[in-house]
Amino acid sequence: MSNIQSIQAIQVFDSRGSPTISCEIHLNNGSSFISMVPSGASTGSREALELRDGGKDYMGKGVMNAIDNIHNLIAPALIGFDVRDQQSIDEKMIALDGSITKSNFGANAILGVSLAVLGAGAKVSEQPLYKYINNVFHEINSVKLDMQLPVPMLNIINGGEHADNNIDIQEFMIMPVGATSFSQGMQWSVEIYGGLKKLLQQRNLSTGVGDEGGFAPNLQSHEEAIELIIEAIESNNLKPGLDVSLALDCAATEFYENNLYSLKGEALKLTSPEFSKYLESLSSSYPIVSIEDGMDESDYKGWKTLTDALGSKCQLVGDDLFVTNVAELQKGIDESLGNSILIKFNQIGTITETMQTIHLANEHHFSSVISHRSGETEDSIIADLCVGLGTGQIKTGAPCRSDRVAKYNRLLWIEAKNKNLKFAGNVFS
Repeated sequence: MSNIQSIQAIQVFDSRGSPTISCEIHLNNGSSFISMVPSGASTGSREALELRDGGKDYMGKGVMNAIDNIHNLIAPALIGFDVRDQQSIDEKMIALDGSITKSNFGANAILGVSLAVLGAGAKVSEQPLYKYINNVFHEINSVKLDMQLPVPMLNIINGGEHADNNIDIQEFMIMPVGATSFSQGMQWSVEIYGGLKKLLQQRNLSTGVGDEGGFAPNLQSHEEAIELIIEAIESNNLKPGLDVSLALDCAATEFYENNLYSLKGEALKLTSPEFSKYLESLSSSYPIVSIEDGMDESDYKGWKTLTDALGSKCQLVGDDLFVTNVAELQKGIDESLGNSILIKFNQIGTITETMQTIHLANEHHFSSVISHRSGETEDSIIADLCVGLGTGQIKTGAPCRSDRVAKYNRLLWIEAKNKNLKFAGNVFS
């Protein structure tokens, strides 16, 4: 008694107040599950299409057309499917849409259903979601993964498209790599976040927060942002680089103009080799262990330069470069671009394709970082995804705003109920 009986979707709101989709799967045994779909601000051009209505309502961001597609096109085709057959359901939706970018139904419509199917499958299987996810991955890829709790990547200073300030690099993150448990890592991170707030107040700098809960002050340079974070780490009697390391998300596509990296906050215009040197300099001066989107999504020569320079020393994460897409990741593997992939399921549109991408990354020794989007909801499914797939890293914002904290709180519950579950700790050692 685990067949799909009906599917209902409604328009709800994400953390930026923009419309998004919530989808509920009803089964013939009376159970149901509700999903919510996140949305990005800095998006890669090769991401699957997020269908928006246009027009005047909600500044053109309504999703009623995508919802109509769920009710009128997707639901009739899925009634009667066993909800536990994730791959068949996802492949059915992909085939019905028929486009490379899921532009006919909208990737947000397809993902809403795919996520609800995943949750409903766990429910009828009477398994915690993370354990069910682990089993689904095995069914899809014929590989069993070890589950583990991730080391969190917390974006505590926001810039770029995530904040109204003069900082070009989008995210300055801390990673409590020296912690012995997830809960200890969160304690350290919360205390560092509080220490950073005090430092900003002492300097009469803004403590307003950006889209992902990090502080968004106007600063003189990227170095100033990093040094403030290091001071906050040390003020809590922790050692930068040993207890807590740093990570950056440059989101370089957002400031790549006319083949130059335009750092307006620092009045710099740099070529690809020059920007690579800039990032090398930051990495040699500070305990930076991970750099995401260090080059523009289509600057393949720049990515190769950066990978040759830092690939043996630093995690180089492709977000806009790979967009959670098997074909795009394979290109990067073939051309030796980066050594890690950011995983955002709304970039590709289904759980099956997300898991296939992670499988490809694992096969080629690329790390995978499970990530939120800047437009988030209270849905915490990525916490279960990260544990179930054992990726060892999760990126879901500052310890601020319930849309971010919901994921951390879910991980704390998973830890509390699984005392023997390994904590990833220093994934770079």
